[in-house]
Amino acid sequence: MRSRKKIISVIAIMVLSCLAMSFVDAVIRPDYAVKSIIKVMLFLTLPIGYALITGGIPFRRLFTFERKGLSRSLLLGLGVFALILGGYFLIGPFFDFSRVTGALQNNLGVDAGNFIFVAIYISIVNSLLEEFFFRGFAFFTLKEQVGRRFAYLFSAGAFAVYHIAMMTSWFSVELFLLLIVSLFVAGLLFNWLNERNGNIYASWMVHMFANLAINIIGFMLFGII
Repeated sequence: MRSRKKIISVIAIMVLSCLAMSFVDAVIRPDYAVKSIIKVMLFLTLPIGYALITGGIPFRRLFTFERKGLSRSLLLGLGVFALILGGYFLIGPFFDFSRVTGALQNNLGVDAGNFIFVAIYISIVNSLLEEFFFRGFAFFTLKEQVGRRFAYLFSAGAFAVYHIAMMTSWFSVELFLLLIVSLFVAGLLFNWLNERNGNIYASWMVHMFANLAINIIGFMLFGII
């Protein structure tokens, strides 16, 4: 019974946090700084609170650095970086990306003047926060409590669904669906990396490279480079 309550608690935290962020993105639409503070409260404070109450999650192991798999993660990150940029240059002419900058400016107050600071935050801090929440908290906890298959699918699915409200006004339907599927696959990959390494550094590195590539595209869309 105690284990069942833990499972329900983890799933509830995941679902409610994602729904709350969806409401923030789709309805409240604060500037990016306020949104980031809310996200930290949900994605960091709630899991830590859960760990303190249950006394169950050894978060320290998630940040135990090991050189094992570092070179593999670095190469994979560079590959993802090249894949995203290459995909943009390949399919970019067939899709309209002009709505992205408009949505960022109107919904989050992000423009060419402050995008450099937002890009640095997204690449380093935001990627770590999401890896801690979706992989360190959700995947490892559910894998231990429920099983490997459910943990893989739920964590990757939550990671993909979480981005829906954020990106609904950014892209055409076709590109939006492609990105959601890509995020789900990325979530599965991140889970696999963390499972092999026993921490979140591997997936964080790949996530950083992916965000870096996306931010470079953002620089081009804003006309900065």
